[in-house]
Amino acid sequence: MKKIVLLGFFLGYSILSVAQSNNFVIFKAEIANKNTDFISIRDNKKVYKKTQVNKDGFFIDTLNVKEGFYQMYDGVEVTSLYLKNGYDLSLKMDAKKFDESIVYTGVGANENNYLAQATIEDSKLDYDKIFALKEADFNAKVDEISNANLAKLESSNLDPAFIELQKKNIEGNKLGMKQYYGEAQKKQLLNNTMSAPFDYLNFKGGNTKLSDFKGKYVYIDVWATWCGPCRAEIPFLKKTEEKYEGKNIAFVSISVDVQKDFEKWKKFVAEKQLGGVQLFADKDWNSDFMKSYSINSIPRFILIDPTGKVVSADASRPSNPKLAEQLDALLK
Repeated sequence: MKKIVLLGFFLGYSILSVAQSNNFVIFKAEIANKNTDFISIRDNKKVYKKTQVNKDGFFIDTLNVKEGFYQMYDGVEVTSLYLKNGYDLSLKMDAKKFDESIVYTGVGANENNYLAQATIEDSKLDYDKIFALKEADFNAKVDEISNANLAKLESSNLDPAFIELQKKNIEGNKLGMKQYYGEAQKKQLLNNTMSAPFDYLNFKGGNTKLSDFKGKYVYIDVWATWCGPCRAEIPFLKKTEEKYEGKNIAFVSISVDVQKDFEKWKKFVAEKQLGGVQLFADKDWNSDFMKSYSINSIPRFILIDPTGKVVSADASRPSNPKLAEQLDALLK
């Protein structure tokens, strides 16, 4: 009897779902090796919906959305989504592999598989090499990448509305890269110059100055507790700190959290057992040190030599293998 009743319930639910599905997105996922118990769907960096993932890595939810691009954040990594009411979208992924494992099925799968594949293709580009090009060569390379992406998009058989929005994304990325290139050129001018000083409150008590580390290399992480990409670097930073323990280098993390979040910062540092030297900037983004490096986005990493000169005003992230290569060469 129970089986018959349940079957009737699910048949009824299915009929209702078909009738109403155009009013919302059905989003299901099966996640192996999940990072957290919650998945956040974000719209313009704001949390649009937070969904619990069960112990088996499964979740199902309905979303009433404005058609467009969203981000799914699993507590460690982020991936892009294209959502439209009427979609019945299923995701299967391994959180340990993340981008490389993402596969969508169902209504809306083609557009989202396109985005997942585009992310993988983008990760294959050597941006360090691209940004090291002379300006004319850099502009030509960026135009080449953009034109190739547009050609692939226009030859696809995807939703016309998606194509139009993605064209804007591709054009925006091209303009963003060219703007970033100009900013990167300014950062390079800081290399081989004396670093601006800092004098910030230390989590362990008292204040710590840059001059306290004279005679050592200093790897600085500018971050904030609210910054997802910053938090994503923490496991890699911890491994880097462990690898170079006892070497002639200090690891310093400077938070640009606002003053009202001071206690939140202290709690975060304690709960996450953050290593290195943990400092709190006196005026968040408006601190003199931040201004001297023109820091307007985080995370930002800076490498300073034992004399106080800037080795790299925009150093590699801990998750980038090139950081270890650089530190190995400097600390051998």
